[in-house]
Amino acid sequence: MSPETEEAAVIKNPPEGFPRITPYLLYEDVDTWLMGVFGFEERFRMKAPDGKAMHAELALADGVVMMGNPGPDYQNPSHRGGATQLVHVYVDDVDAHFRAATAAGAHILREPADQFYGDRTYNVEDLEGHQWTFCQHVRDVPPEDMHP
Repeated sequence: MSPETEEAAVIKNPPEGFPRITPYLLYEDVDTWLMGVFGFEERFRMKAPDGKAMHAELALADGVVMMGNPGPDYQNPSHRGGATQLVHVYVDDVDAHFRAATAAGAHILREPADQFYGDRTYNVEDLEGHQWTFCQHVRDVPPEDMHP
């Protein structure tokens, strides 16, 4: 096998440890409280010449969120005047997650509630206006029985 063929055989797409779809959110302060409040763990950080983080990758179980700084062409929700997306995240215990987020001062948009499609969810807005739905799948509901 040639070196080119050998290298092609080990390259994975997406790279190891990344899901097929990864949100990339814009934060003025990449050093956010997402880790402490929402339970993410930092996987990677890239610093700008001034020492400030310009890119970071956070993980929660098998999920990844990339974060970068806004610029003239990209703005976060706080500069746009409202939510630009929602990020849907499954956690093991949504009620415990809610209590931790509330205790840390998160802006709760909707308290935990069971949904018709089988998830228990709550909605929260972080310090820069990104909206998150944290949920736990609590029961299986056949599609024909899903009625709001």
